[in-house]
Amino acid sequence: MENGRWSLRVICFAFFFIITSSSAEFLIQQVTEYNSSYNPNANLGVTRELRTERPSSKIVTIGNFSVVMERFEPYESSVIEASGYKWRLILYVTGNKDDGGNNHVSLYVRIEDTESLPTGWEVNVDLKLFVFNARRGKYLTVTDEAVKRYNQGNREWGFGQLIPLSTFRNPNQGFIVQNTVSFGAEIFIIRPVGQQERVSFVSNPPDNVFTWRILRFSSLEDKIYYSSEFLVGDRFWRLGFNPKGEGEGRPHAIPIFLYAQGFRPNAVETSTWGAVNLRLRHQLGSNPKRASSAAWYPIQPGHREGVSNIILRKDLQDGYLVKDSIVFEAEMVRVSVTNIVPV
Repeated sequence: MENGRWSLRVICFAFFFIITSSSAEFLIQQVTEYNSSYNPNANLGVTRELRTERPSSKIVTIGNFSVVMERFEPYESSVIEASGYKWRLILYVTGNKDDGGNNHVSLYVRIEDTESLPTGWEVNVDLKLFVFNARRGKYLTVTDEAVKRYNQGNREWGFGQLIPLSTFRNPNQGFIVQNTVSFGAEIFIIRPVGQQERVSFVSNPPDNVFTWRILRFSSLEDKIYYSSEFLVGDRFWRLGFNPKGEGEGRPHAIPIFLYAQGFRPNAVETSTWGAVNLRLRHQLGSNPKRASSAAWYPIQPGHREGVSNIILRKDLQDGYLVKDSIVFEAEMVRVSVTNIVPV
C-alpha cells in the first residue's frame, strides 16, 4: 500500500513537472521576439499595444486580400517621403522565412535612392510599424527600444514576426474585415545634437566679495532696501534687507538676503547655483556675524536666499553699528557657469 502511495506521488510530481515545463516553454515562445533586419543582437524587447491615432508616415490598405493572402513573395509599396529621405514598406503576408518569419506576417521599411547620399551615410530611425484592427478601430503598434541605423549595409529594418498568422487571420480578432487589411509605418529621424549645455561650478570666482555700507541706519523706514548690483560669474546679484525685520526675526533681529538679478550680455540664461557667505562686519575689529546659503536661483530675477536673523537688534551696539552705519559683506564662494559647447 505504501509503495502504491509513493508511486502515485511520483506520477503526480512528473505530471506537474511536465505541465510546468510546457507552460514555461509556451510563455517563452510568447514573450521572445525575433527583432529583424538580419541582426538578432538588436532584440531589445518588442512591445505591442493598441492606439487610436493613425500612423504619421504611411498606410497601405489591401482590398480583396484573400487573393494574395497565401503568397510568399513580398509586396513593395510606393515611395514614402519622410524627413528628407525616401522609403518603401516591404510586406510579407506569409512571413519572411529568411528572417524567422515562419507563421507570421513580416513588415519592413527600406530606404530608397541612396545613390545620392554621401559616402559613409547613416540615418538613425525610431521606427514603429502598424497593423489596423478594424473591429476595435485601433492600430496594433509594434516597436522596440533599438535605434535603427540605416546605412549601405543595412537598408531595410523591421520585424520578421510582426504578428502571428494565427492571430492575424482569426476572424474574431478583427485584423481582416470585409476581406481588407491595412498596415502602416512611422519613421522618425533621430538627428544627434552637435552641441550640449555644460554647467560648471566655479569656486571663489574673480571679484567675488561685495561690500555694502548702509548709512543713517537709525532713520531707515520699514521697507526693503537694496544694494547696487554686482557681477559674479554669469549673473548680477544684489543684497537686500528690511531694518525693521522680517518673518520670525521681526522686530527683534536684522535680516539679510542675496537676490539673483539679470545676466551679463551673451550669457546662457539658465538656473544659477549660488553659494554665499553673508557677513555683518564688526567695525571695531572683532569677529563678524556670519550666515551662509546655497541654492539654485531661477532664471526670473528677484529670487532670494538668506536669513531673517543675522544679529539681534540689541547686539548692534557691540561694535556692529558705528556712527549710525552698518556694513554687510557677501562672499560668493561658488557659482555655476553655463556654456554651449560641442558634444
